[in-house]
Amino acid sequence: MIRPPLPPSTTETANQKGRAAEDGRNSRDPAKVALAYTEDSRWRNRSEFIQGRVEIERFLTRKWDRELDYRLIKELWAFTDNRIAVRFAYEWHDDEGNWFRSYGNENWEFDADGLMQHRIASINDLPITETERKFRWLQGYRPDNHPGLSALGL
Repeated sequence: MIRPPLPPSTTETANQKGRAAEDGRNSRDPAKVALAYTEDSRWRNRSEFIQGRVEIERFLTRKWDRELDYRLIKELWAFTDNRIAVRFAYEWHDDEGNWFRSYGNENWEFDADGLMQHRIASINDLPITETERKFRWLQGYRPDNHPGLSALGL
């Protein structure tokens, strides 16, 4: 499977990869999102180590069963030939109605076919009130006219 844009990255293609990752995550479709990764992709997500599409899909299913009304924004930080770094924030609430904004950074490495073969994520959760939310679009993809992280002061 080929997943354009392919390495080496340019500013334009690195931004495209970041937005595609954001859109995929905002779909909250674990099977669809898992297809962006190599069969043997390796992840570190917080303190959890995950390997392969099957584990990625299971992880994302658990995540979105727990993190309700999830909305995410990613922003390009840096890139080289086949590596991209993004920063992100997402908002969600638990089943008791407690809201959080989770902040973090991801480092991505892609294979020659544009599939992510390695992902390292560091994430911190900040409790917020419902009135402090900044990501208020309808569930799904972030509208093109919705501000990004920098514009929101995040």
